[in-house]
Amino acid sequence: MDVVIVGAGPTGLTLGAVLARRGHRVVAVDRDPGPSPDGSWRRRGVMQFQQAHGFRPQVRDLLLVEWPEAWHAWLDLGAEPIDLPAPGASAPAVGVRSRRVTYERALRRAAAAADGLTVAVGHVDGLVERGGRVVGAVVDGSTVRADLVVDASGRLSRLTPPVIRGDVGMAYVSRTYRRHPGATPGALTTPFAWSARFHGYDGYAFPHEHGHVSIVIIRPSADAGLGALRHPRAFEAACRAIPGLVEWTDARVATPTSGVIVGGGLLNTYRRQLGRPGLVAVGDAVATTAPTAGRGLAMASMQIGALLQLLDAGADPATIAAPFGAWCDTWILPWVEDHLAFDAEAVRRWQGHDLDLSQPLTSAAIVAAAQADPRIEAHVAGFMAMAALPRSLAAAEPLARAVYGTGWRQPTAEGPTRDELVSIAEWARASSVTRPETAVAPISSYLERSAS
Repeated sequence: MDVVIVGAGPTGLTLGAVLARRGHRVVAVDRDPGPSPDGSWRRRGVMQFQQAHGFRPQVRDLLLVEWPEAWHAWLDLGAEPIDLPAPGASAPAVGVRSRRVTYERALRRAAAAADGLTVAVGHVDGLVERGGRVVGAVVDGSTVRADLVVDASGRLSRLTPPVIRGDVGMAYVSRTYRRHPGATPGALTTPFAWSARFHGYDGYAFPHEHGHVSIVIIRPSADAGLGALRHPRAFEAACRAIPGLVEWTDARVATPTSGVIVGGGLLNTYRRQLGRPGLVAVGDAVATTAPTAGRGLAMASMQIGALLQLLDAGADPATIAAPFGAWCDTWILPWVEDHLAFDAEAVRRWQGHDLDLSQPLTSAAIVAAAQADPRIEAHVAGFMAMAALPRSLAAAEPLARAVYGTGWRQPTAEGPTRDELVSIAEWARASSVTRPETAVAPISSYLERSAS
């Protein structure tokens, strides 16, 4: 069949290449022309392109089975497979450390060699319908006929309106660095990253391929004081003050490779299929979630796998959106709803509120309680791997509630409080002194705690 895919990001390219491998004729249309001849690549309009990523096993597993050329291209560019805990499994799950730009370069490289897949640079002006069915798309004024049109245009899709659109309430600043050759890596709290909870914000360090690392500080979007971290001098001072981040960013071991990247306007969204015959939405055009749990590309990979299963089983392209939409309602929507709950809880925590035990516990609260009651660990393994839906944690909630009933709360890490970090950032901005250590000089309370 002839397929038009609106969008040539990871979802569009992967689905297009895999359909082409099955003998279909695929055109993926995107306004982005790909990397420039000098190697630079901006990916305008794709906020997450330069942001930190941890690639869950679903991404690697899909490529390995369905598009091995892309997997090997990714490895050739430096992607680092990492074994992840997989209790009860015969083999470890395999995630990937990589920058998003490296991942997309690998997909573009493999797509260029994929028979039956054409990646066209252009703008989709609209859809073509005949007899109540979508039969193609208008690309830069010209009609491209298709038996199936796929909306893979991402989180800003104009084809499919969201039925859930929840403001995450978070904003973040990040900066990329590259470790000096031979420099000892900083500490990790998971195979993917170092992360820590502080009073009023969270911090992350994501190591990537070839010594690259992304540093991220997340805060409530309503907290204007921490907005000062968007200034490079303030961000650097914050990294020097936060123990887990200074290990990754100290000038003796790493050099910045970007300015400070600001991320905001984050939304948890879910879109149901429109029910227009011949049109199906997939990837971020169906669901987007806050980046805090790293689920976006995993959910997209899961959707691609489900859509392929339906097509391989003989589903009619004209009506495939109905069974695929039902699958998404069962297997994707719960992850969005889960984010709505625990993202709101994180913002409340940053604002100084205690856990509300009068409400159902969020998945994050249940998982955290395993630190105090190891019996909970057996219940959360499948959820953490996204192999079991959030409702699988129901059996662990009574155990977690008992933990919190004792007064236990997940501890915060040693480091500046929110107010101290604001003072550090403002001092760094205002200071005309160039010596790094003077940027934190006014923050006596944190320094005194650290010394005691």
